[in-house]
Amino acid sequence: MSLNKFLRKKSYHSIKLKRTATNHFEIKVKINGENGRFILDTGASNSCVGFDEIKTFGLVTESSEHKAAGAGTAEIDTQISKENKLQIGKYKLKNIDLVLLDLSHINNALKKQNAEEINGIIGADILEKAKAIIDYKKKKLYLLN
Repeated sequence: MSLNKFLRKKSYHSIKLKRTATNHFEIKVKINGENGRFILDTGASNSCVGFDEIKTFGLVTESSEHKAAGAGTAEIDTQISKENKLQIGKYKLKNIDLVLLDLSHINNALKKQNAEEINGIIGADILEKAKAIIDYKKKKLYLLN
């Protein structure tokens, strides 16, 4: 039995992953009903959206004392947006919190590699909630609703 058939029997939904020029996986995500392009990052503890996407996704933000950090970057100021709706394929979450931060350094790096800019990052918080399974060979993400 294939992994796809096995996981479908367990009520998982599959989402196609697109490999970018920078060798990341990109997925389409809806936040509050609006479409966006996100990178899948299993090493990111929180899912995040760029500061410049607040209007795009209709986010209500508030201050945060939390500082973000990534590979090769200093601490980054953040904000938080609570109680958002998120959809990846058929998988849906309500009341999800998103971290907002400056993603310009990521988008600048993507541009230099002739890759499209992103709106945000889907991190381990959502992947864990969805009991995510990644099939790297078939380029599929499986999420349990």
